[in-house]
This record gives sequence, structure tokens and C-alpha cells, in this order.
Amino acid sequence: MTATTAPSSTKRFSLHVLGPLLALIVLVALGAWLNDNFLSYGNVTNVLARSAFIGIIAVGMTFVITSGGIDLSVGAMAAFIAGLMIMSMNALIPTMGVGWPVILVGMLVAATAGLVAGFLNGFLTAKVGIEAFIVTLGTMGIYRSLVTWLADGGTLSLDFDLRAIYRPVYYDGFLGISWPIIVFALVAIAGEIVMRQTAYGRHAAAIGANEQVAKYSAVNVVRVRIATYALLGLLVGLATIMYVPRLGSASASTGVLWELEAIAAVIIGGTVLKGGYGRVWGTVVGVLILSLIDNILNLASIVSPYLNGTIQGVIVILAVVLQREKKAADQR
Repeated sequence: MTATTAPSSTKRFSLHVLGPLLALIVLVALGAWLNDNFLSYGNVTNVLARSAFIGIIAVGMTFVITSGGIDLSVGAMAAFIAGLMIMSMNALIPTMGVGWPVILVGMLVAATAGLVAGFLNGFLTAKVGIEAFIVTLGTMGIYRSLVTWLADGGTLSLDFDLRAIYRPVYYDGFLGISWPIIVFALVAIAGEIVMRQTAYGRHAAAIGANEQVAKYSAVNVVRVRIATYALLGLLVGLATIMYVPRLGSASASTGVLWELEAIAAVIIGGTVLKGGYGRVWGTVVGVLILSLIDNILNLASIVSPYLNGTIQGVIVILAVVLQREKKAADQR
């Protein structure tokens, strides 16, 4: 009986692991069939560069969800950080002039603001004991309101001359690969190593699987959980650093639905929504799947691009349903 049940279990596991990769391959083939320009260098690099912001954030979201948490504030947080960053750089121009020193200070402001915002979410969740859904829903409203207030209901724009200097951070790169793609790749590689090879990654998974057992195993639950949110906030700051030179502005509409895209990518990639298991490489595949769906819809004019959020929402629901069915099958 052991010999007959083992192959079935292995097959289910293999399909669960390879499913996102197979979906990605099918999407690439479908895109190439629908549009001759789909696999062109320009389109591929554009898709990758535009998905880098969500990808960087989704790597951090993988750790939060793996540990049993959730963060709904990342899109609003990015908008607030972008506005804070732009205002800081514009304010420094009279004293520091237009140049890279001002931009570097702006980058430091973005990274610090993201780290502090993430730490605050983690502290309220892990230390104070408020549900992550409630905390991040509240901070989402706070950050979105703050950036609207800072912009006086309009748009915060980076100084034109400073933007010209900062612009290459998004549009230039190394060996034909833009900097956002390179940064996303480095963050993904580092995230996968941390998740698989370090005690921190194992502790995050242990907390998500069973918090009480993790405590009995001498895992500092509060510290690890705060660290996951702080890491996510830092990566939101990094994504914002790469995003600001693209448009050179920030408003209340900046980062809208980024949280949905990040969470969707994590779930599509195979990370369990209730925590206990996560894989960064799967998240990267999930980000690419969402980006390719968006790109295919735009190139083929199948549906209105305004319905992309609807499609992403449906994908999230289906991914969770499939996770529940797999869990039920494993228990039988």
C-alpha cells in the first residue's frame, strides 16, 4: 500500500510546484501567437521593467504572508513615500543644488520612511496584538490621505532639472538591461536564499504554520514577525526609489491596487495564504504571469485595460480555491 500511495502524493506535489511555471509557458506561447511583437526586445524589457516595482514589493510580501500576516497598505505606502521623497529633494535644491547628492538623500529618505512604516505595521500587529488586516487597512487609509494632503489634492512633481538627472535610474541600465529589472532580480535571488537557507526564513514559516509550536521551539515570534513587516516596508521604499524617476511625480492615485497585485503574485506562486509555506521563486513567476496577462490583453485588445483589476481579483480567488482543494485532497 505504501508503494501505491507515494507516487500519487509525489504527483500532486509536482503539479503544485510546476503549475505556475506551466501557466507562464502557456501565456508566453499565447502572447506570441496573438501578436508578432510580443517577444520583441522592446516589449519584453518593457514588461519586465514595469513589473519590477510589484516584484520587489511581492518578495517582501512573501515573507509577511509566509509568517501568517498580510499587508494591505503597500500601495498607499508607496504613494506616501514617493510624495515624501519628492518634497524632500525639492526642498534641498536651494541649499545643495541640482545633482546626485540631493537624489541620494531622497533615496535615503525613501528607504528610511519605508522601514519605519513597515516597522510600525509589524509593531502594532505583533506587539500590540491587533489583527494585521485591521492594522494595514487603517494605515492604508492614513498613507493615502497623507499623500493627498501633501499634494493638496493634486500632484507632487519633482524639479524638472533634477528629474533629468534621476531619469536614467529607470530608463538606463547595464548591458541593455534596465536598472529596475536588475534590482528586481537581485532582490528575488537574495529573498530566495534568505527564505531557504537562513534561520529567519525557517522561523517565518514556522510562525505561519503554528505560532504556539514556534514559541515552544524558542522562536522569538514578535521579533521575527516585526522583521517581516519591516523588510516589506524597506522593499516598498526600494521599489519607490526605482519608480519615481519613471514619472517624476506622486499623487493620491500612485500605487493604486499595488497591494492586490503583490498579494496575487504571492498566492499564484504557491505561497500558502494562511502561512506556513512560501517560495520566493514562485512569487517571481506569479509577478510575470500577472504582467503577461496585462500585456497580452493590451496588445490583443481582448478586453478593456480598465478591467485588469477585475481579472487580477478573479485570479486571486481562483488561486485560493485551488489551495483549499489541494489541502482537502492531501487530508483525504
